[in-house]
Amino acid sequence: MDQPNELSSRRKWMGLAVGASLGTGLAAVAEARAAKQTVVPAKDLGVRTYNIRDFGAKGDGVTLDTAAVQAAIDACAKDQGGTVVVPAGVFVIGTIELKSNVTLFIAAAGKLLGSADGKQYHAADAIPLSGDSTLEDGNVGLIYAVKAENITIEGTGTIDGQGAQFHSPARGVAPPAGISGSHRPYHLLFYRCKNLNIRDIFLYDSAYHSVRVIESSFVKADGLRIYNRVNGNNDGFHFISCQYVAVSNCTVQSQDDACALFGSCKYVTITNSSFSTRWSVFRFGGGQAENIAVSNCIIYQAYGCPIKIQGGPNSRFENFIFSNLIMHRVTGPISIGVGGRRQQGPEVEGQTTPAPPVPPGSSGVARNISFTGIRAAVVEPEQLPDLPMASNFRPGELHSCIDLNAIGEGVLENITFDDVQITFPGGGSAEQAALRDVPQIAGEYFEIGVLPAYALYARNVRALTLSNVRFGVSAPDLRPAVVFDHVEDAAINGFGAEGNAEAESLLRFIDSRDVLLSASRVLSPAAVFLQVEGAESGNITVDGGDLSKANEQVAFRTGATKASVKLRA
Repeated sequence: MDQPNELSSRRKWMGLAVGASLGTGLAAVAEARAAKQTVVPAKDLGVRTYNIRDFGAKGDGVTLDTAAVQAAIDACAKDQGGTVVVPAGVFVIGTIELKSNVTLFIAAAGKLLGSADGKQYHAADAIPLSGDSTLEDGNVGLIYAVKAENITIEGTGTIDGQGAQFHSPARGVAPPAGISGSHRPYHLLFYRCKNLNIRDIFLYDSAYHSVRVIESSFVKADGLRIYNRVNGNNDGFHFISCQYVAVSNCTVQSQDDACALFGSCKYVTITNSSFSTRWSVFRFGGGQAENIAVSNCIIYQAYGCPIKIQGGPNSRFENFIFSNLIMHRVTGPISIGVGGRRQQGPEVEGQTTPAPPVPPGSSGVARNISFTGIRAAVVEPEQLPDLPMASNFRPGELHSCIDLNAIGEGVLENITFDDVQITFPGGGSAEQAALRDVPQIAGEYFEIGVLPAYALYARNVRALTLSNVRFGVSAPDLRPAVVFDHVEDAAINGFGAEGNAEAESLLRFIDSRDVLLSASRVLSPAAVFLQVEGAESGNITVDGGDLSKANEQVAFRTGATKASVKLRA
């Protein structure tokens, strides 16, 4: 009688055990599934791609795709970054904002086309327009980022700003886009960003500067092609107070500054690139700029000033190296001016004006700057064939030279030229050569007026070195090749220059001291090798060399005496 009850009990026990086991297994499966649902999506966060067509972009060259592109960027940023893809097509956009950890990839057949309607652009209000004069150029970008990190723009596609639509056909007439001046959009605008990379993109026809980077760090620009010649102020690169910047393998053709570095730029390298512009290539202004190296670059058709360093009160430029540069068909190859305030100089060729007053206590510093391995062909300025506007050259640009110019309490010291060969256009007149009282302006060479030297004019410079430097002219010039005006502690070794038998002298030293010339060569007939002027001139030594083509080795005038010069055979 007990067996059935026992069997029943056992069956109940077994059922409970199986049920418990099955329940536990089902719970485990459910838990695993839930875990899988939360873990698997996280594995590709930060590496996903976001095709802008999936967000509604048409790419037909007509439809405004701003919202679709911005939606793709926003989704990418929300998912901790990734790549926003611009596929083949022409996508018309207004202002869009790039965000942290986002890569914008433009395919080879893809183009972001800036809208020709100025209403499609808006300012980045987080970018200030006051407090620093270098920030007063507007805060509107076609693509911009503010305080973002780890952002990249890459691909072999194109960003076209349609800059011609923002150019006024005549003074007082609104441009087709309806906005002008500082309201125009840049191609790319970045403010206080970190770890910024721009690679391989073709940047075409910006309404304003092409790449403008402000107070950012760890910036890389590699393999860019910039063509920007349809409007005024069409800069290529424009850096303001940036640190750890590397520009390499870029080609820039611009209307305005090809690579401006304003404010306190530091730790900058620019290499293996080519530049052409109506104005400056490497332009420095204001701030405390230091530790900058420019190398292995070609500068061509630069009808302004390839290397221009201008600083007023409280500016400092220190530890710059320019090496292995070819300058083909350029004007005013190198200009360094510090001290005082920038003032407009004479506009009439050969005109002299009273020196304007220098503000008390004004100063600026440029020191430890070297130029090595420079080959340059200087010409009279020309109209760039693809520039739609007239260049309007100033008289001073027609007879350009290298100028090193310190005004007032400005400091210009430790400047070196080594292995430099430059040919100048010549054509300087006797009237220009007669200039002694050069206006006290620390501005560009064309603001100072026509300088009284065809190759190098140096004023108020300390510790100046010229080693293996050769200057020539392609047409007769009655100006000296070199003028030292209140230069102290200079060494000239292995110097050679073409003279002119009708000119006063090949070299002119005015109130200059402690100068050593060794192994100099007069390359063509000259009346006088060195003319020394001023009672303050002294301790000048001419040591050896070949001066046989000069009728007279040294001449003295306006208070200079033979005691100021020592001649060594």
